[in-house]
Amino acid sequence: MAETGVSLPPLPVPDELTKPFWDAAREGRLHIQRCQACRRYYHPPQVICPKCVSSSLEFEAVSGKGTIHSFSVMRDQRVQGFEEKVPYITVLVELDEQPLLTIVTNLPDAAPEDVRTGLRVEVWFERLTDEITLPQFRLAR
Repeated sequence: MAETGVSLPPLPVPDELTKPFWDAAREGRLHIQRCQACRRYYHPPQVICPKCVSSSLEFEAVSGKGTIHSFSVMRDQRVQGFEEKVPYITVLVELDEQPLLTIVTNLPDAAPEDVRTGLRVEVWFERLTDEITLPQFRLAR
């Protein structure tokens, strides 16, 4: 959990659609929404499947492994909760389960000079509060 006195980043606000994602993260699992009709994954979650228009969408466990599809090194100290973390790396991770199944996240344990597209990454979970655990990624070991 974040230390007392440390500024937290803006926290996500789970809603009915995203609650299963956040509930799984709190338990240390990465769950991504999947259409039960055509079996396509979606993130962020959708109300209906954009491919087959089914409303039968459920969250399923995924491996939490993928590759860096793109990244950005953030240097702006004006972003609330990240003032002391610059430079930090924001990555677009393509998960192994499906081409172009992506999740935007941080890569907090990597130096900017060590990051490039195509590198393998894996999920880990950072508990921010009792309610919110944030899926983060790190370079694969």
